[in-house]
Amino acid sequence: MPVTYWCERAWLPDGVADGVLVEVDGPRIVSVTRGEPGGARRLPGLTIPGLANAHSHAFHRALRAATQTGSGDFWTWRDRMYEVAARLDPDAYLRLARAVYAEMALAGVTCVGEFHYLHHAPGGKPYEDRNVMGHALIRAAREAGLRVALIDACYVSGGPGAELAGAQLRFGDGDADGWAARAEGLAAAYEGQPDVEIGAAIHSVRAVPPEQMPVVVEFSRRHAAPLHAHVSEQRAENAACVAAYGASPVELLHRHGALGPRSTAVHATHLSETDIGLLGGSRASLCMCPTTERELADGIGPARAVFDRGSPLTLGSDSHAVIDLFEEARAVELNARLATERRGHWSAAELLTAATSAGHASLGFPDAGLLVPGAWADLVTVRTDTVRTAGTAGLEAVAFAATAADVRAVVSGGRQIVEEGRHVLGDVGALLAEAMEELR
Repeated sequence: MPVTYWCERAWLPDGVADGVLVEVDGPRIVSVTRGEPGGARRLPGLTIPGLANAHSHAFHRALRAATQTGSGDFWTWRDRMYEVAARLDPDAYLRLARAVYAEMALAGVTCVGEFHYLHHAPGGKPYEDRNVMGHALIRAAREAGLRVALIDACYVSGGPGAELAGAQLRFGDGDADGWAARAEGLAAAYEGQPDVEIGAAIHSVRAVPPEQMPVVVEFSRRHAAPLHAHVSEQRAENAACVAAYGASPVELLHRHGALGPRSTAVHATHLSETDIGLLGGSRASLCMCPTTERELADGIGPARAVFDRGSPLTLGSDSHAVIDLFEEARAVELNARLATERRGHWSAAELLTAATSAGHASLGFPDAGLLVPGAWADLVTVRTDTVRTAGTAGLEAVAFAATAADVRAVVSGGRQIVEEGRHVLGDVGALLAEAMEELR
């Protein structure tokens, strides 16, 4: 049965409008008109399209506030992350990911890009179903009410010339051909299911030798699927790549055909002018994860420069230091101010486009992230009467004042999964606490 929502205010392609009626039939929007509420379901506040979290590692949520003491760097943090990875099995991963995705839903996320590399049992032994961990993530997203792009990562080496060791053994499939054989099975399992996209990832230039990258690229091309990669997150990563291959990570990916309109470079923190030109020229998306990048002291990437050369901007919460796409969006602007000592790099519309339509497109859902007929019926209503948003107006209220706590209602694929700030699964805080206590 069709359902009509009346939005007190809504962000449409031509701007913010008052009194907007959005008719939904099944998972799609069928009409968008102006009018009185009548018998429609009322959404007081400002309604925007559903948000896309374009880069997630669900199990990293267990590290929130657990790695803050003492000194250390990215590599010491990574050791702690490996410890968590070693304790996960399919059932525990399902419970943790379901709670994490429900937390995302409370923050207005309707689609998640899960960068998945925890494939096998400890020691690298495959489970009987070689994709059971991926199935757990997809089930978790569905139960939380989200669409999911499972970005299945190829991870076959511990660095140039180094074999996998320790916790990394869970990540590998022997070589890229072994990865592709497993990933093909995953793609076949979800063929024709519109709420799931199976993508591919070159985890990083450390994890996939250059001669094996074309196997991953070919998978993406054959399935018309997203192709993501961690790129230049650390200066040490760049130095090691140049020493081993005589090229930066971006140059190496470009040489082996891994950059293009379906590609996304995640982080891209330390780029040369040549790198910026190659990314922009390829029209690869750029996924910034500012709360993680500052959590790990990575640095501030040249997002505006890459965007101006042609790369769409997208956003992710990555390690889930916080899950708040509004915070990620405004951090792109505020970080640029810190780096340049100048204000006004991004408009509210540009930042929210990164969090909505650009993000969905980078995950293989180009028909999402807009309040237009035919699009996925994803609506997120933000309160404009809280202590953070009272007295503000327009998109600036969302981009520069609101937080995830201000999300009042979420409709995802035509199903209302958040009402008055409460998720259909119940107490998400309790679900998170239970899942993480199990891991400890």
